[in-house]
Amino acid sequence: MKAYINILIVTFLLAGLTSCEVIGGIFKGGMWTGGILVIAVIVLVIWLFTKMLGGNKR
Repeated sequence: MKAYINILIVTFLLAGLTSCEVIGGIFKGGMWTGGILVIAVIVLVIWLFTKMLGGNKR
């Protein structure tokens, strides 16, 4: 009976470690997406300011 409990505990621990790796991968992907979005917003704000201040007149 005790062997079954040990196997059950090990199984839950392995499942927990695997889920942590998955969550870590999701957060890494989210970090890259967030970084790209922040850069895009900064570029958009700079572009809008140059348009409002009369930049690129021809």
